Amino acid sequence: MTSAAPARRLSAAGFLATLALGLAILFGAPHALDTFGLVQCTGFAALAMFGLSQGFVWGFAGVMCFGQAAFLGLGGYAYAVAVLNMGDSSVPVLLSILVPMLFAGLLGYFMFYGRISDAYIGVITLTVSVILFQLVNATSGSQYRIGVAELGGFNGIPAIPALNAPGHPDEPLDIEGIWYAAMGALILVYALLRGILASRLGRVVVAIRENETRAQLIGYDPRLYKLIAFMIAAGVAGLAGCLYANWGGFISPTVFALPMSAQVIIYVLVGGLGTLIGPMLGAVLIQALIIAAGSQSAVDSNLGLGLVLVGFVLLVPQGLVPVARSLGLRLLERRPRTVAKAQDGFATGSAR
Repeated sequence: MTSAAPARRLSAAGFLATLALGLAILFGAPHALDTFGLVQCTGFAALAMFGLSQGFVWGFAGVMCFGQAAFLGLGGYAYAVAVLNMGDSSVPVLLSILVPMLFAGLLGYFMFYGRISDAYIGVITLTVSVILFQLVNATSGSQYRIGVAELGGFNGIPAIPALNAPGHPDEPLDIEGIWYAAMGALILVYALLRGILASRLGRVVVAIRENETRAQLIGYDPRLYKLIAFMIAAGVAGLAGCLYANWGGFISPTVFALPMSAQVIIYVLVGGLGTLIGPMLGAVLIQALIIAAGSQSAVDSNLGLGLVLVGFVLLVPQGLVPVARSLGLRLLERRPRTVAKAQDGFATGSAR
Protein backbone atom coordinates (compact mmCIF):
# COMPACT_ATOMS: atom_id res chain seq x y z
CA MET A 1 0.00 0.00 0.00
CA THR A 2 1.45 3.42 -0.95
CA SER A 3 1.87 6.15 1.63
CA ALA A 4 -0.81 8.25 -0.16
CA ALA A 5 -3.46 5.54 0.13
CA PRO A 6 -3.93 5.79 3.93
CA ALA A 7 -4.13 9.58 3.61
CA ARG A 8 -6.89 9.32 0.98
CA ARG A 9 -8.78 6.78 3.04
CA LEU A 10 -8.49 8.93 6.16
CA SER A 11 -9.59 12.04 4.24
CA ALA A 12 -12.66 10.28 2.82
CA ALA A 13 -13.51 8.84 6.24
CA GLY A 14 -13.13 12.27 7.81
CA PHE A 15 -15.42 13.85 5.24
CA LEU A 16 -18.15 11.23 5.74
CA ALA A 17 -17.78 11.38 9.51
CA THR A 18 -18.06 15.17 9.46
CA LEU A 19 -21.23 15.02 7.35
CA ALA A 20 -22.74 12.37 9.62
CA LEU A 21 -21.87 14.35 12.75
CA GLY A 22 -23.19 17.55 11.21
CA LEU A 23 -26.51 15.94 10.31
CA ALA A 24 -26.77 14.41 13.79
CA ILE A 25 -26.21 17.82 15.37
CA LEU A 26 -28.61 19.47 12.90
CA PHE A 27 -31.55 17.25 13.80
CA GLY A 28 -30.56 16.38 17.37
CA ALA A 29 -29.81 19.81 18.83
CA PRO A 30 -33.45 21.07 18.91
CA HIS A 31 -34.42 18.01 20.96
CA ALA A 32 -31.40 18.08 23.29
CA LEU A 33 -31.09 21.82 24.01
CA ASP A 34 -33.33 24.48 25.46
CA THR A 35 -34.08 27.72 23.64
CA PHE A 36 -31.03 29.56 24.98
CA GLY A 37 -28.71 26.70 24.07
CA LEU A 38 -30.15 26.52 20.56
CA VAL A 39 -29.64 30.26 20.07
CA GLN A 40 -26.01 29.91 21.17
CA CYS A 41 -25.45 27.01 18.78
CA THR A 42 -26.91 29.09 15.93
CA GLY A 43 -24.28 31.74 16.65
CA PHE A 44 -21.61 29.02 16.69
CA ALA A 45 -22.77 27.81 13.26
CA ALA A 46 -22.58 31.31 11.76
CA LEU A 47 -19.07 31.90 13.13
CA ALA A 48 -17.98 28.41 12.07
CA MET A 49 -18.90 29.35 8.50
CA PHE A 50 -16.90 32.56 8.93
CA GLY A 51 -13.93 30.46 10.04
CA LEU A 52 -14.47 28.16 7.07
CA SER A 53 -14.12 31.10 4.68
CA GLN A 54 -10.78 32.11 6.21
CA GLY A 55 -9.59 28.50 6.29
CA PHE A 56 -10.31 28.10 2.58
CA VAL A 57 -8.62 31.27 1.30
CA TRP A 58 -5.63 31.03 3.65
CA GLY A 59 -5.11 27.31 4.06
CA PHE A 60 -5.72 26.22 0.46
CA ALA A 61 -5.23 29.30 -1.72
CA GLY A 62 -2.34 30.62 0.35
CA VAL A 63 -3.82 34.14 0.50
CA MET A 64 -3.43 35.60 3.98
CA CYS A 65 -6.46 37.89 4.33
CA PHE A 66 -6.24 39.95 7.50
CA GLY A 67 -9.52 41.68 6.73
CA GLN A 68 -11.94 38.80 6.27
CA ALA A 69 -14.31 40.63 8.60
CA ALA A 70 -14.92 43.12 5.78
CA PHE A 71 -16.81 40.46 3.83
CA LEU A 72 -18.66 39.27 6.94
CA GLY A 73 -19.86 42.81 7.56
CA LEU A 74 -20.76 43.47 3.93
CA GLY A 75 -22.85 40.31 3.86
CA GLY A 76 -24.62 41.20 7.09
CA TYR A 77 -25.36 44.77 6.06
CA ALA A 78 -26.39 43.76 2.53
CA TYR A 79 -28.94 41.36 3.98
CA ALA A 80 -30.22 43.83 6.59
CA VAL A 81 -30.67 46.72 4.14
CA ALA A 82 -32.24 44.55 1.44
CA VAL A 83 -34.65 42.69 3.70
CA LEU A 84 -35.86 45.92 5.31
CA ASN A 85 -36.62 47.30 1.86
CA MET A 86 -37.99 44.14 0.24
CA GLY A 87 -39.67 42.30 3.09
CA ASP A 88 -39.04 38.87 1.55
CA SER A 89 -35.64 37.42 2.53
CA SER A 90 -35.04 35.33 -0.62
CA VAL A 91 -33.26 38.01 -2.67
CA PRO A 92 -31.46 39.56 0.36
CA VAL A 93 -29.83 36.19 1.10
CA LEU A 94 -28.47 36.09 -2.45
CA LEU A 95 -27.29 39.70 -2.12
CA SER A 96 -25.46 38.85 1.09
CA ILE A 97 -23.36 36.46 -1.01
CA LEU A 98 -23.07 38.47 -4.23
CA VAL A 99 -22.19 41.87 -2.74
CA PRO A 100 -19.08 40.59 -0.88
CA MET A 101 -18.08 38.52 -3.90
CA LEU A 102 -18.28 41.52 -6.24
CA PHE A 103 -16.39 43.69 -3.76
CA ALA A 104 -13.74 40.97 -3.41
CA GLY A 105 -13.55 40.68 -7.19
CA LEU A 106 -12.88 44.40 -7.55
CA LEU A 107 -10.39 44.54 -4.68
CA GLY A 108 -8.71 41.28 -5.67
CA TYR A 109 -8.31 42.34 -9.29
CA PHE A 110 -6.13 45.30 -8.30
CA MET A 111 -4.22 43.25 -5.73
CA PHE A 112 -3.50 40.10 -7.73
CA TYR A 113 -3.17 41.60 -11.20
CA GLY A 114 -1.16 44.43 -9.70
CA ARG A 115 1.30 41.76 -8.51
CA ILE A 116 1.20 42.95 -4.92
CA SER A 117 3.19 40.71 -2.57
CA ASP A 118 1.50 38.50 0.01
CA ALA A 119 2.54 40.69 2.94
CA TYR A 120 0.97 43.78 1.36
CA ILE A 121 -2.20 41.85 0.54
CA GLY A 122 -2.63 41.22 4.25
CA VAL A 123 -2.09 44.90 5.03
CA ILE A 124 -4.48 46.06 2.29
CA THR A 125 -7.31 43.76 3.36
CA LEU A 126 -6.86 44.80 6.99
CA THR A 127 -6.91 48.47 5.98
CA VAL A 128 -10.08 47.97 3.94
CA SER A 129 -11.78 46.40 6.96
CA VAL A 130 -10.77 49.37 9.14
CA ILE A 131 -11.98 51.84 6.51
CA LEU A 132 -15.37 50.12 6.30
CA PHE A 133 -15.63 50.15 10.10
CA GLN A 134 -14.95 53.90 10.24
CA LEU A 135 -17.22 54.59 7.29
CA VAL A 136 -20.25 52.70 8.62
CA ASN A 137 -19.58 53.97 12.15
CA ALA A 138 -19.97 57.54 10.87
CA THR A 139 -23.44 57.02 9.38
CA SER A 140 -25.39 58.04 12.46
CA GLY A 141 -28.47 60.10 11.64
CA SER A 142 -31.68 59.76 9.68
CA GLN A 143 -30.02 61.18 6.56
CA TYR A 144 -27.91 58.05 6.20
CA ARG A 145 -30.37 55.58 4.80
CA ILE A 146 -30.77 53.23 1.87
CA GLY A 147 -34.44 53.18 1.02
CA VAL A 148 -36.27 52.72 4.29
CA ALA A 149 -33.26 51.22 6.07
CA GLU A 150 -31.33 53.61 8.32
CA LEU A 151 -27.69 52.53 8.73
CA GLY A 152 -27.68 53.78 12.32
CA GLY A 153 -23.96 54.49 12.67
CA PHE A 154 -22.40 52.98 15.79
CA ASN A 155 -25.89 51.98 16.98
CA GLY A 156 -26.26 49.62 14.05
CA ILE A 157 -29.46 48.31 12.49
CA PRO A 158 -31.86 46.74 15.01
CA ALA A 159 -34.95 44.60 14.50
CA ILE A 160 -33.73 42.94 11.30
CA PRO A 161 -36.49 40.71 9.86
CA ALA A 162 -35.66 37.03 10.12
CA LEU A 163 -35.37 34.60 7.25
CA ASN A 164 -38.70 33.47 5.87
CA ALA A 165 -39.97 30.66 3.68
CA PRO A 166 -39.19 31.59 0.05
CA GLY A 167 -41.97 33.77 -1.33
CA HIS A 168 -43.76 33.99 2.04
CA PRO A 169 -42.52 37.08 3.91
CA ASP A 170 -45.42 36.77 6.35
CA GLU A 171 -44.00 33.43 7.58
CA PRO A 172 -40.70 34.25 9.31
CA LEU A 173 -38.69 31.38 10.73
CA ASP A 174 -38.72 30.86 14.47
CA ILE A 175 -35.63 30.14 16.59
CA GLU A 176 -35.65 26.47 15.61
CA GLY A 177 -36.08 27.36 11.95
CA ILE A 178 -33.13 29.76 12.06
CA TRP A 179 -31.05 26.96 13.58
CA TYR A 180 -31.96 24.57 10.79
CA ALA A 181 -31.12 27.24 8.20
CA ALA A 182 -27.76 28.12 9.79
CA MET A 183 -26.54 24.59 10.46
CA GLY A 184 -27.91 23.27 7.18
CA ALA A 185 -26.12 26.06 5.28
CA LEU A 186 -22.88 25.26 7.13
CA ILE A 187 -23.07 21.61 6.10
CA LEU A 188 -23.85 22.50 2.48
CA VAL A 189 -21.02 25.04 2.26
CA TYR A 190 -18.57 22.56 3.77
CA ALA A 191 -19.58 19.90 1.22
CA LEU A 192 -19.40 22.48 -1.61
CA LEU A 193 -15.87 23.55 -0.64
CA ARG A 194 -14.78 19.91 -0.43
CA GLY A 195 -16.18 19.41 -3.93
CA ILE A 196 -14.33 22.49 -5.20
CA LEU A 197 -11.05 21.28 -3.71
CA ALA A 198 -11.55 17.86 -5.33
CA SER A 199 -12.18 19.47 -8.74
CA ARG A 200 -9.63 20.71 -11.24
CA LEU A 201 -10.10 24.26 -9.95
CA GLY A 202 -9.26 23.23 -6.40
CA ARG A 203 -6.26 21.17 -7.43
CA VAL A 204 -4.84 24.10 -9.40
CA VAL A 205 -5.42 26.49 -6.48
CA VAL A 206 -3.53 24.16 -4.14
CA ALA A 207 -0.77 23.68 -6.71
CA ILE A 208 -0.34 27.45 -6.93
CA ARG A 209 -0.10 27.64 -3.15
CA GLU A 210 2.61 24.98 -3.18
CA ASN A 211 4.69 26.43 -6.04
CA GLU A 212 3.33 29.43 -7.89
CA THR A 213 6.25 29.62 -10.35
CA ARG A 214 5.92 25.98 -11.39
CA ALA A 215 2.16 26.34 -11.88
CA GLN A 216 2.72 29.39 -14.05
CA LEU A 217 5.32 27.61 -16.14
CA ILE A 218 2.89 24.80 -17.03
CA GLY A 219 0.30 27.29 -18.27
CA TYR A 220 -1.88 28.35 -15.34
CA ASP A 221 -2.48 31.99 -14.43
CA PRO A 222 -1.98 32.26 -10.63
CA ARG A 223 -3.63 35.68 -10.55
CA LEU A 224 -6.92 34.35 -11.95
CA TYR A 225 -7.11 31.33 -9.65
CA LYS A 226 -6.23 33.38 -6.57
CA LEU A 227 -8.93 35.86 -7.51
CA ILE A 228 -11.51 33.10 -7.89
CA ALA A 229 -10.59 31.58 -4.51
CA PHE A 230 -10.66 35.04 -2.92
CA MET A 231 -14.17 35.67 -4.28
CA ILE A 232 -15.45 32.25 -3.16
CA ALA A 233 -14.18 32.86 0.36
CA ALA A 234 -15.79 36.32 0.36
CA GLY A 235 -19.13 34.81 -0.65
CA VAL A 236 -18.94 32.26 2.17
CA ALA A 237 -18.07 35.01 4.67
CA GLY A 238 -20.97 37.10 3.36
CA LEU A 239 -23.42 34.25 3.91
CA ALA A 240 -21.97 33.90 7.42
CA GLY A 241 -22.70 37.60 7.90
CA CYS A 242 -26.32 37.04 6.84
CA LEU A 243 -26.69 34.21 9.36
CA TYR A 244 -24.92 36.30 12.03
CA ALA A 245 -27.44 39.12 11.48
CA ASN A 246 -30.31 36.63 11.74
CA TRP A 247 -28.85 35.14 14.90
CA GLY A 248 -29.01 38.41 16.83
CA GLY A 249 -31.61 40.25 14.76
CA PHE A 250 -29.07 43.08 14.79
CA ILE A 251 -25.96 44.24 12.91
CA SER A 252 -23.50 46.99 13.84
CA PRO A 253 -20.09 48.28 12.67
CA THR A 254 -18.37 45.98 15.17
CA VAL A 255 -18.55 43.22 12.54
CA PHE A 256 -15.90 45.17 10.60
CA ALA A 257 -13.71 45.77 13.65
CA LEU A 258 -10.21 44.40 14.24
CA PRO A 259 -11.30 41.85 16.89
CA MET A 260 -13.42 40.01 14.31
CA SER A 261 -10.53 39.82 11.83
CA ALA A 262 -8.15 38.64 14.56
CA GLN A 263 -10.65 36.15 15.93
CA VAL A 264 -11.11 34.30 12.66
CA ILE A 265 -7.34 33.91 12.27
CA ILE A 266 -7.26 32.33 15.73
CA TYR A 267 -10.07 29.96 14.68
CA VAL A 268 -7.87 28.69 11.85
CA LEU A 269 -4.70 28.43 13.93
CA VAL A 270 -6.42 26.51 16.72
CA GLY A 271 -8.31 24.14 14.43
CA GLY A 272 -5.52 23.65 11.92
CA LEU A 273 -4.35 25.46 8.79
CA GLY A 274 -4.88 23.56 5.55
CA THR A 275 -8.08 21.86 6.71
CA LEU A 276 -11.79 22.65 6.43
CA ILE A 277 -12.88 20.91 9.60
CA GLY A 278 -10.26 22.72 11.69
CA PRO A 279 -11.55 26.30 11.33
CA MET A 280 -15.09 25.19 12.16
CA LEU A 281 -13.90 23.31 15.23
CA GLY A 282 -11.68 26.22 16.23
CA ALA A 283 -14.58 28.67 15.96
CA VAL A 284 -16.78 26.59 18.26
CA LEU A 285 -14.01 26.02 20.82
CA ILE A 286 -12.89 29.66 20.92
CA GLN A 287 -16.42 31.00 21.16
CA ALA A 288 -17.25 28.55 23.94
CA LEU A 289 -14.06 29.65 25.71
CA ILE A 290 -14.99 33.32 25.33
CA ILE A 291 -18.43 32.66 26.82
CA ALA A 292 -16.94 30.67 29.71
CA ALA A 293 -14.30 33.34 30.38
CA GLY A 294 -16.91 36.07 30.41
CA SER A 295 -19.15 34.22 32.88
CA GLN A 296 -16.60 34.23 35.75
CA SER A 297 -14.99 37.08 37.70
CA ALA A 298 -11.97 35.41 39.34
CA VAL A 299 -9.64 36.13 36.42
CA ASP A 300 -9.81 38.89 33.84
CA SER A 301 -11.47 37.21 30.86
CA ASN A 302 -9.29 38.87 28.20
CA LEU A 303 -6.07 38.04 30.07
CA GLY A 304 -7.14 34.45 30.69
CA LEU A 305 -8.21 33.96 27.09
CA GLY A 306 -4.96 35.45 25.82
CA LEU A 307 -2.85 33.16 28.01
CA VAL A 308 -4.80 30.10 26.90
CA LEU A 309 -4.45 30.99 23.24
CA VAL A 310 -0.71 31.74 23.46
CA GLY A 311 -0.11 28.49 25.34
CA PHE A 312 -2.19 26.55 22.83
CA VAL A 313 -0.33 27.97 19.83
CA LEU A 314 3.03 27.24 21.46
CA LEU A 315 2.16 23.68 22.48
CA VAL A 316 0.08 22.65 19.45
CA PRO A 317 1.33 24.88 16.60
CA GLN A 318 -0.13 22.63 13.88
CA GLY A 319 -3.66 22.82 15.25
CA LEU A 320 -6.01 20.14 16.51
CA VAL A 321 -7.09 18.54 13.25
CA PRO A 322 -3.60 18.08 11.70
CA VAL A 323 -2.39 16.48 14.95
CA ALA A 324 -5.37 14.11 14.98
CA ARG A 325 -4.79 13.36 11.29
CA SER A 326 -1.13 12.50 11.92
CA LEU A 327 -2.11 10.10 14.70
CA GLY A 328 -4.71 8.50 12.45
CA LEU A 329 -2.20 8.04 9.62
CA ARG A 330 0.28 6.40 11.98
CA LEU A 331 -2.36 3.94 13.10
CA LEU A 332 -3.38 3.14 9.51
CA GLU A 333 0.23 2.66 8.41
CA ARG A 334 1.04 0.51 11.42
CA ARG A 335 -1.93 -1.81 10.89
CA PRO A 336 -0.76 -3.35 7.54
CA ARG A 337 2.68 -3.94 9.05
CA THR A 338 1.14 -5.72 12.01
CA VAL A 339 -1.00 -7.88 9.72
CA ALA A 340 2.00 -8.66 7.51
CA LYS A 341 4.10 -9.72 10.49
CA ALA A 342 1.30 -11.94 11.74
CA GLN A 343 0.99 -13.59 8.31
CA ASP A 344 4.75 -14.12 8.10
CA GLY A 345 4.75 -15.71 11.53
CA PHE A 346 1.87 -17.97 10.60
CA ALA A 347 3.62 -19.03 7.36
CA THR A 348 6.86 -19.73 9.21
CA GLY A 349 5.07 -21.80 11.80
CA SER A 350 3.27 -23.79 9.11
CA ALA A 351 6.58 -24.52 7.31
CA ARG A 352 8.04 -25.83 10.50
